[in-house]
Amino acid sequence: MIDRRLLVSATALLLASAAPAFAQSAPPAPADNDQIAAEFNKDSVTVAVAGAYLPDYDGSNDYRFVPAPAAIGSVKGFNFSVIGNRASVDLIPNRPGQSIDLQFGPVGVINFDRSSLKNIDDVRVRALGKRSTTLELGGYVGIGKTGVITSPYDRVSVSVSYRKGVTGAHNSGIWQPSFTYLTPLSRKAAVGILASAQHVGQGYADTYFSITPTQSLASGLPTYAARSGWKNYSLGGFATYSLTGNLLHGVKVIAGGTYSRSLGDFSYSPIVRIAGSPNQWLGAVGLAYTF
Repeated sequence: MIDRRLLVSATALLLASAAPAFAQSAPPAPADNDQIAAEFNKDSVTVAVAGAYLPDYDGSNDYRFVPAPAAIGSVKGFNFSVIGNRASVDLIPNRPGQSIDLQFGPVGVINFDRSSLKNIDDVRVRALGKRSTTLELGGYVGIGKTGVITSPYDRVSVSVSYRKGVTGAHNSGIWQPSFTYLTPLSRKAAVGILASAQHVGQGYADTYFSITPTQSLASGLPTYAARSGWKNYSLGGFATYSLTGNLLHGVKVIAGGTYSRSLGDFSYSPIVRIAGSPNQWLGAVGLAYTF
């Protein structure tokens, strides 16, 4: 299995530009304002398939290509997303014409990081042994605002989520604040930027970044005791262009990339500093369809 946590980042980066809340911010042509306004209030679902280029595991300097399917939508004002191994639902419905979007709901992640050794190129990391797949459950809160900087149609969103491993490799909490800015360039094109960070608990640090004496003998990497704290930050950008229709419906090409930097104890773990790299890159390109 691939590192699904990184797959989520790649696919989320792409689908952000196809999300209904953003698509509904696209500036309409004067001749069809009424038609576009009517479409704003309709249910909308976007599906996407992308190819992502990402590290073998969190902290690796070996990369490979993987498929990245996803779906995101809004039904009767309730937004939802199923992106790779992550699913969430916004339980606060959006009202037609509102500029402030309050967000609250559950989130779930299935963490496959290092759960399959065959997809890890570095023999030293393989020698550390595989990790069990982990189910992480929690929730998130956030707020979005349409019409902020460049026009009445751009959008800023900030949120924070918390989830905890309830089965599998770790029984630890993960905090993740996020920021996204999206702006349409026309009814067919849009660009955006995003930023996020992760703070993880001691169980997570031990599971993925510490090395015991037994593991040291098996791998040749020195022993290491990681501590809880801020694991990394990520910065990214994305773009989309409609091949048919516009940002509200039809086929779109989507592309984007992110840079992540490991922090503190996590950047000094031999798994990262010796066998991998504290600098992580990922990119993706694909097609999305909104209906």
